[in-house]
Amino acid sequence: MEQREIDKLGIDDERIVELFVNLGMPKTLAKTLVYISESIECLSVEIERGADLRQPEVSIAVQELNKRGWINKRDVKKEGKGRPTHIYKPTTSLLDVLNALKIEKMKEFEDVNSDLEELEKILKSK
Repeated sequence: MEQREIDKLGIDDERIVELFVNLGMPKTLAKTLVYISESIECLSVEIERGADLRQPEVSIAVQELNKRGWINKRDVKKEGKGRPTHIYKPTTSLLDVLNALKIEKMKEFEDVNSDLEELEKILKSK
């Protein structure tokens, strides 16, 4: 595989990460998601360097992103021995991710609101 220039997250990207974190997404997950979404496809080492993360952080983040269906992972066998290289690519846009988070947050709000209303009803009846 040829050596490529590794892009770093820019100011706008960092702000997007910050906003995802404010919505409850772990920072490593947000950084990994934003980095991958800016790429056609990328290697784990590119995510580490470009998003300023350690290898274990990237591994955990890509597992979660893959589980949510927001990225795809494919393995490319290296020449000779050794583990295959993992290549990641986005399967959805950040806007679609935002919409999924909106749905999750609205459900959380409805659950909390329902509990508050029930608690208030019980306390008023005492």
